[in-house]
Amino acid sequence: MSRTVQIVFDAAEPAKVGDFWASALGYVRESPPEGFDTWPQALEAFGVPEALWDSADAVVDPDGSGPRLFIQKVPEGKTVKNRVHLDIRVSARGDDREVADAAVLAEAERLESIGASRVEWREGMGSRWLVMQDVEGNEFCVT
Repeated sequence: MSRTVQIVFDAAEPAKVGDFWASALGYVRESPPEGFDTWPQALEAFGVPEALWDSADAVVDPDGSGPRLFIQKVPEGKTVKNRVHLDIRVSARGDDREVADAAVLAEAERLESIGASRVEWREGMGSRWLVMQDVEGNEFCVT
């Protein structure tokens, strides 16, 4: 049996979170269904009230190899640490620490330019990573 994986984020502003992760991962906004030029056209045809058009967003890997990220609007804000998070790997296992840290710091600077913030460096089991937060405070790691 074949399976696919979709990762779901809760958010106050789905499009803002979608924009961040599309930029962070080199993803693109998911195209509207076949037969529609825009999402508003599709949503209107599906009978979705206009007041709900900003309730979700989705970004996808343009190569089709990575998981779809679906971002859904929720009324409550984030209050505790994520139980699941993404890791963005920019260094290779076996890189010496100086090379790996330089790659991580370069990526951190790029991610900060699109709205991320640094939290702290962590180490364990022979690895080192930088914990960051996306535009709504969801933690992720750069390693």
